[in-house]
Amino acid sequence: MKTAIVTDSTAYIPKELREKADIHMIPLQVTFKNESFAEEEDLLVDEFYKKAKEELPKTSQPPLGEFVSLYTKLSNDHKEIVSIHLSSGISGTFEGSRQANDLVDEVAVHSFDSEISCAMQGFYALKAAEMANTGAGAAEIMNELNDMKKTMRAYFMVEDLKHLSRGGRLSNAQAIVGGLLQIKPLLHFENKVIVPFEKIRTRKKAMNRIADLLKQDAAAGESIQAAVIHANRPEEAQKWLEELKSSCPEVEFSISYFGPVIGTHLGEGSMGLGWAKK
Repeated sequence: MKTAIVTDSTAYIPKELREKADIHMIPLQVTFKNESFAEEEDLLVDEFYKKAKEELPKTSQPPLGEFVSLYTKLSNDHKEIVSIHLSSGISGTFEGSRQANDLVDEVAVHSFDSEISCAMQGFYALKAAEMANTGAGAAEIMNELNDMKKTMRAYFMVEDLKHLSRGGRLSNAQAIVGGLLQIKPLLHFENKVIVPFEKIRTRKKAMNRIADLLKQDAAAGESIQAAVIHANRPEEAQKWLEELKSSCPEVEFSISYFGPVIGTHLGEGSMGLGWAKK
């Protein structure tokens, strides 16, 4: 029996790719007023950004019962599960996976804290699935994921600081000052939480700075995979992708997106770039 691979919706792996790779997905929740939606199932990204123009939603982790139900179902055909989730510093989803492991006796669940989210979380899930499909066990997969973590990088910028402020990611004072000065904070994950990396004056300069950070890593000669990530800015993302391909032809690029849960906290117009050694 091969190892089952699970991730949550914030990896934003397209459904057809998840199915092809045999990755199981558990959705986080997005709530508008009193109506809740399962991310990537009941609520897709285009619909979310339309709704978010009218009302700021709330987000929540998957109910514990959904983990238990999925793991129990997978136990019929698998002895081991590797379950890969967004950073425990910004969500309780990883802890939910660990709690569910204690409630399901029929299968061993190995929960992995990606310490990040979005396409980079997807990099972990796709690598795990590739290994599982060639017969690797959970211990071997977990070791590889921990090695990947050493080279994982992600930087992103927000268009409007108010979303980070409302979501508790940035103080109101910082949001007001940042808005007045047109500062585009360059953010990244550090110790599992989102923190400022640098303060940069304009959007273009912020994107150029992120590109320079990628070039530094690419110059080391390692084989790198990277993803441009956008919050409802597909044309801008495609243009940036072409520029990055031209300056870093040795890097393997893809385009992804900030979906409903992460988009709630970053806001429309956010842009990011993440990469790791292949």
